[in-house]
Amino acid sequence: MIEMPCRDWLQNYRRDTFTSDLVAAVIVTIMLIPQSLAYALLAGLPAEMGLYASILPLVAYAIFGTSRTLSVGPVAVVSLMTATAVGKVSQSGGVDYATAAVTLALLSGALLALLGLARFGFVTNFLSHPVVSGFITASGILIALSQLRHIFGVQASGETLPALLSSLLPALGDVNLPTLGIGLFSLLFLQGCRSSLGPYLLRLGLTKGAATLITKAAPVAAIALTTLIAFALGLEATGVALVGAIPQGLPAFSVPVVSPELLEALFLPALLIALIGFVESVSVGRTLGAKRGERIDPNQELIGLGAANIASAASGGFPVTGGFSRSVVNFDAGAKTQAASIMTAIGIALTALFLTPALYYLPKATLAATIIVAVSTLIDWRIFKEAWRYDIADFGAVTVTLVMTLGFGVELGVISGVTTSIALHLYRTMRPHFAIVGTVPDTEHYRNVNRHNVVTHKNILSIRIDESLYFANAAFLEELVYSEQAKKPDVEHVILMCPAVNSIDLSALEALHEINRYLSERKITLHLSEVKGPVMDALQRSHFLEQLAGKVYLRHHAAVQELARL
Repeated sequence: MIEMPCRDWLQNYRRDTFTSDLVAAVIVTIMLIPQSLAYALLAGLPAEMGLYASILPLVAYAIFGTSRTLSVGPVAVVSLMTATAVGKVSQSGGVDYATAAVTLALLSGALLALLGLARFGFVTNFLSHPVVSGFITASGILIALSQLRHIFGVQASGETLPALLSSLLPALGDVNLPTLGIGLFSLLFLQGCRSSLGPYLLRLGLTKGAATLITKAAPVAAIALTTLIAFALGLEATGVALVGAIPQGLPAFSVPVVSPELLEALFLPALLIALIGFVESVSVGRTLGAKRGERIDPNQELIGLGAANIASAASGGFPVTGGFSRSVVNFDAGAKTQAASIMTAIGIALTALFLTPALYYLPKATLAATIIVAVSTLIDWRIFKEAWRYDIADFGAVTVTLVMTLGFGVELGVISGVTTSIALHLYRTMRPHFAIVGTVPDTEHYRNVNRHNVVTHKNILSIRIDESLYFANAAFLEELVYSEQAKKPDVEHVILMCPAVNSIDLSALEALHEINRYLSERKITLHLSEVKGPVMDALQRSHFLEQLAGKVYLRHHAAVQELARL
């Protein structure tokens, strides 16, 4: 059964909540208008599709999503992935660019909804933090570089770092100076507002809310200023690329015409967009929810994001997800419920109805500058330093993801990141951590003999296993026991201490049989201690306990006390 979490906040909706949501909606609407136009440009789509993707998706998520402050719409990384996927399909000539983008949103939404109905919220576990950070950093670099062509006013293209550089560098001799002037002005203006305007307004005595509103309106101010400049100076005649005519009005509802060939071509990109969008959205939702003691349901989030993407497709938009920057602004502006998103959708709809003619003279360089400043926050070099200091394996994962994304594109970047994460997990668990343990004096605690001053017994070898046992580490377990036993010729009892063992598969069970046989032939008894209930249940369903030479002890200390006296 499909749930509607909106019922929870609708039942207790009050006037003061409405006021808070309305203020937040005004601020987010001001922020979302230039973002929507810019991300449509990034995706290679007409500007109005950015507005269309910011109306119904907000309403759909408000009904089916579980986060009360997450704001859904076009985001930089998903827009880049859309451009990559749609560009490949449209090059074949079978379908136009916009239709492919709408179909991509429909397919992505359907996959998200199906995963949600199947309770597949755990899929986020396949993308580790280092992999996601590496992918987002690489995507930020690609996005920023891809927009330089609009800043310089030249023709360039490419989906990877080598392709972008090889296309952009030779074209720099054809820079359009008026376009460059508009682009640099917009970059400096937006970056200055981002870094200095807020603190300056606070020093002038404005409230934090007022300062935030004015700061977040900076892209709107940049759009207004450069549009007036382009109109007054007639920059269109000098070769400055403008947004041009944007259809006025709301999108028409329609069902995208799809073919089996198109669905097949877009399936993998849609799945990757769904996964990346879901991970980003859940991360933001959890972060903001934790600040207010709210929880989100990953499975319901899949349904909510799926509904948002299906709504985007039905209204002529492209793939969407929960955006970090706009969600944080929504949260900081005081949004209490998803009613704020519904009001934001109304604001975007009014813009599409009445304000689009005023955007004709908007330079594309201004939108490119908006994108570059926005994605600059995505580029996080600190993750490399942190990963290098903490875990070389994680450093390898983030590096592989970054290099593959930059060198071979976003799709291979995601796939390589997921593959690297799984491979690292398998590598780590193939050689599980273990410790030879002894008793801490005057206690019943057992610690590593190499780290602590502990008491051991000549006739007992106590090995603590700190990982679940399965096919990948079964052989390692055998070699571990054999090698450690060989170091202690006086051993009569081997105890495998299993407090961290959560499961034992058939391959590991066969290894335990072999260990038991090997030790028995040498007059050594194998015992287990501190076996968890579910693992014990599994062992009781096998013949292992019947053949075990020793016992299974509830407490390791009890095993040592009994066997040391024998």
